[in-house]
Amino acid sequence: MALDIDKVDDAALAILSLTLHYGDQVWKGVDWAITGRLHNKGLIEDPRRKTKSLTLTPEGIERAQAVLEREFTKVE
Repeated sequence: MALDIDKVDDAALAILSLTLHYGDQVWKGVDWAITGRLHNKGLIEDPRRKTKSLTLTPEGIERAQAVLEREFTKVE
């Protein structure tokens, strides 16, 4: 099965955003390869810190909210 890595990254970013606190902090909890790609895309700050949280960039917060709405909103 071939995965669309960009879609995987978007989903991971959206899920990370569900733990958003202090305005731009989220808890680490996804594969390092994904956090590395999100960092390379400018959506999170450098994940190689000793803290247990990641910092979303303003672009990351905006994209996460868009992905949540587009992919995970229930249609009633």
